[in-house]
Amino acid sequence: MNYRFHNLLGAPYRGGDAVFAGDSSVLLSAVGNRVASTDLSASSSLTLPFESSSNVTRLAVSPSGDFLLSVDDAGRALYANLGRRAVLHRIAFKSAPSAVRFSPDGNLIAVAVGKLVQIWRSPAFRKEFFPFHLLRTIPGFAAGVTAFDWSPDSSFLLASCKDLTARLLPVKKGLGGKPFLFVGHRAAVVGAFFATDKKTGRVTGAYTITKDGAIFTWNLVEGSDDSPPPSPGTPEQEAVQDGEAELDGDEPELDGGSRKRKSFGESEEPDTTPLHFTRWELQKKDFFMQSPAKLTACDYHRELDMVVVGFSNGVFGLYQMPDFVCLHLLSISREKITTAIFNSLGNWLVFGCAKLGQLLVWEWRSESYILKQQGHYFDVNCIAYSPDSQLLATGADDNKVKVWTVSSGFCFITFSEHTNAVTAVHFMANNHSLLSASLDGTIRAWDLFRYRNFKTFTTALPRQFVSLTADQSGEVICAGTLDSFEIFVWSMKTGRLLDILSGHQGPVHGLMFSPINAILASSSWDKTVRLWDVFESKGAVETFQHSHDVLTLAYRPDGRQIACSTLDGLIHFWDPFDGLLMYTIEGRRDIAGGRLMTDRRSAANTSIGKYFTTLCYSADGTYILAGGNSKYICMYDVGEQVLLRRFQITRNLSLDGVLDFLNSKKMTDAGALDLIDDEDSDVEEGIDQQTRGNLGLGLPGSMANRGRPIARTKCVKFAPTGRSFAAATTDGVLLYSILTLMLPLRKWKKLLRKTNSKEPFYSASG
Repeated sequence: MNYRFHNLLGAPYRGGDAVFAGDSSVLLSAVGNRVASTDLSASSSLTLPFESSSNVTRLAVSPSGDFLLSVDDAGRALYANLGRRAVLHRIAFKSAPSAVRFSPDGNLIAVAVGKLVQIWRSPAFRKEFFPFHLLRTIPGFAAGVTAFDWSPDSSFLLASCKDLTARLLPVKKGLGGKPFLFVGHRAAVVGAFFATDKKTGRVTGAYTITKDGAIFTWNLVEGSDDSPPPSPGTPEQEAVQDGEAELDGDEPELDGGSRKRKSFGESEEPDTTPLHFTRWELQKKDFFMQSPAKLTACDYHRELDMVVVGFSNGVFGLYQMPDFVCLHLLSISREKITTAIFNSLGNWLVFGCAKLGQLLVWEWRSESYILKQQGHYFDVNCIAYSPDSQLLATGADDNKVKVWTVSSGFCFITFSEHTNAVTAVHFMANNHSLLSASLDGTIRAWDLFRYRNFKTFTTALPRQFVSLTADQSGEVICAGTLDSFEIFVWSMKTGRLLDILSGHQGPVHGLMFSPINAILASSSWDKTVRLWDVFESKGAVETFQHSHDVLTLAYRPDGRQIACSTLDGLIHFWDPFDGLLMYTIEGRRDIAGGRLMTDRRSAANTSIGKYFTTLCYSADGTYILAGGNSKYICMYDVGEQVLLRRFQITRNLSLDGVLDFLNSKKMTDAGALDLIDDEDSDVEEGIDQQTRGNLGLGLPGSMANRGRPIARTKCVKFAPTGRSFAAATTDGVLLYSILTLMLPLRKWKKLLRKTNSKEPFYSASG
């Protein structure tokens, strides 16, 4: 009963930022409304247990790697302790930030909100009633801020903007003056970075990178006072005078001659001229020459003086500065690269593609992959555990079958031979082969040792398969169809079609062999469950009638009970030997989910989706899991017919059907605000224009689908060990496991050592 969220498979990257946790090899990436943590050294991946209220777009990690600030697309932020995997504070910005970054000393957080740059004090380990304190707001931008970079001493910000400029901003108020503008760009500035001297660490220059594929190199000219002073009475001269007054003015003194306590940024006169008062000159312009592709992601490594850039056509380049020498220019895919970063040492490059759900870590020196993961392009339709519970197979609408290692969370093989959606997967009892059924009319057998398709089962006429099973010996394979309402039986050894079972008058969506004998159970939309003796060729030996369409079925592990769900929201339990109905569970109220944006009725009054589409018994047959077109997964006690627990699969408001009550102020005469297309078609930053609702817009006569994905569960499976279960949902494959509350003494000692050394740790057993 003590099942808790453990991991999320099938979605290593969904867009937004990807950052490293300090100097470690732990990579953090946004996955929907959650954050995935990938340890590249240990080759393991897990998903942090907390979740935001909508899709996460911005991530920032403190320099020590202890704290994470994640911001969603609604402007709500979570401040979490990475070591404890717990949320410490929450804050809401007025709009969704376009950039978030910690200062090098970890005391400040810079947030770009629209045309403003806000400087916040970092909560760190302090216990305060108001942990976030806004220290300064810097206005003056003509368009939205895209990114910024901190100076090494945390005193200046170099901000890039969509108004074709980059600005050098003093963080402290006492430095006075107005920001220095870097102009001359012909497109929006995507990134701006400080260049430092490797020996002294002082700022010596800057780089600005534009969307049209140009990089500007700026040099800091120190000690040059030969420029003429501003004319008297001009705004420039008044700004300089104000800055000098703020720098040289005497502070009022308190009694006893003590200095007055300074507010944020008011400091003594600096030893050197502030950066925004110095003279900057444009040294040269260089071009990446990738037109008509647009530059979408970039990063700079100060110690190596290298720049990595990603383009909208899937090409990335690595350049040595300041000579602009191209070290690598390669193509990942044909889709837009949405993130490109260095690790702390500069030997690894991280690339993310939101549309493909692809996350790559590439070592540029050895030209080898450290990590290469890609999730399913569409929703996962079916899942299956291996007999030893170590592997998990998934099939999806993108025509692919993926096999995952449950312990590490990584996909190690992808089969792409199917030409249509994969509807069912099944592991053989020997744990060495896997079966998959597809709408393309084939059943394929995969060898998990050689990673190849060693056998394909077909029919004389093309059929669409929606269900699949095999007997305990692995000699007979059965598949149910969507169009002909038949069940086909093949021999695994010879590949021959042995029999065709006819009798159903609707799609056969449920199919399962009895664990103790050779009886095959099938469920169909014709309101019946039929039992077949496949080996004796006697046809249907028993038929169980229902008053509504039967959606799915499941055998109890001891083979003495069959559970099936119907369209009226009931779960029927049958005795397969006596043919008697044992009892029923009414789950309409339990499975009732939220209200869709297009619903005209409230969530309590609508009957849409109030039924179960997938069932699975626990390993001992005591409990049964049930899921459907809802945000809930229900767990029932079979003997008592009572609801034990409801698991809410997501709280992501970016999905439809999560809220029980909609906000009436979002309803207009033209419909719901979320269904109105008011986005700018030219916007390419972030993850917009990459959602599944926009797929196929290039086809003639197609309309934009403004609807959001609906929160639902397509398949649930218990692990044979009974200590975990998996659910194929809209967000991906959710893994729930029984976590041990009492840790062994050696684990506590290891935990304390990592806490004292301030290293991120992740503890989950079970």
